[in-house]
Amino acid sequence: MKDYLVKALAYGGYVRAYAVNATETVAEAQRRHDTWNTASAALGRSLVGGLLLGATLKGDDKMTVKIQGDGPTGAIIVDSNGNGDVKGYIQNPHISLPLNEKGKIDVRGAVGTNGVFTVIKDLGLKEPFSGQTPIVSGELGEDFTYYLAVSEQIPSAVGLSVLVNTDDTIKTAGGFMLQVMPGASDEVIEALEERLKNLPNVSSLLEEGKTPEDILEIIFEGEAVMILEDSPVQFNCECSKEKFATAIITLGTSEIQAMIDEDNGAEAVCSFCGEKYYFDEPELEELIQEITGEKE
Repeated sequence: MKDYLVKALAYGGYVRAYAVNATETVAEAQRRHDTWNTASAALGRSLVGGLLLGATLKGDDKMTVKIQGDGPTGAIIVDSNGNGDVKGYIQNPHISLPLNEKGKIDVRGAVGTNGVFTVIKDLGLKEPFSGQTPIVSGELGEDFTYYLAVSEQIPSAVGLSVLVNTDDTIKTAGGFMLQVMPGASDEVIEALEERLKNLPNVSSLLEEGKTPEDILEIIFEGEAVMILEDSPVQFNCECSKEKFATAIITLGTSEIQAMIDEDNGAEAVCSFCGEKYYFDEPELEELIQEITGEKE
């Protein structure tokens, strides 16, 4: 099944809902970064959260989520946009902790419970929008929820779920986001809270073959769900050798000359996707000529 996200309305338009199957997307990130099981779950949940927040953007508008906790994984950075693209990396991918007291992967132990959750939105305006909240849980679903409630003043519920195989690869990954619109009654909010208490993990539902539409039907059991659209989601990084060349130029001639003299070349590695780009001596000399204006 291809990865995709659905947008829907329920309770007469008073609740906006999103659900996503991101299994292949998260699996791609796991392969590229060689994450071990606890890091796989932490990065996977962050990517799913990035896709759900990204679904609120238009087209090429971009968003960066930075999760900087005090746990052993270090920082987690995720970029997404309104087209369903997401990419991300985790500072320490080789984290494998014992299961928590509930017998589940200990994402909280990996991420930590103290730190900062930051969202930066580039909406094509002069200044990007930036919002920041403290990490309140480390399980990440609650941290996305808290960010939306505090920074964007949208009462929300975010569920993020990743099932990791014994060899650290991804079995299933997905999630949902519900946003309560102004004017929703207390009854609607209470009904939703009650439903979410008993909701199975999204990754377990996906394992059973349930679709994002099915997941919303389960959440809103007995209520009419109006599907607005579905759209593909994917791991996508737009790095290139040209972009790295531009970045190397900013280092200046002496730094580039040192790369030639000391290393006989340079290797650049993209943090987001792990792609490697090699620059040999003639290519680096060409970059110096661009700086000095000697290149025709």
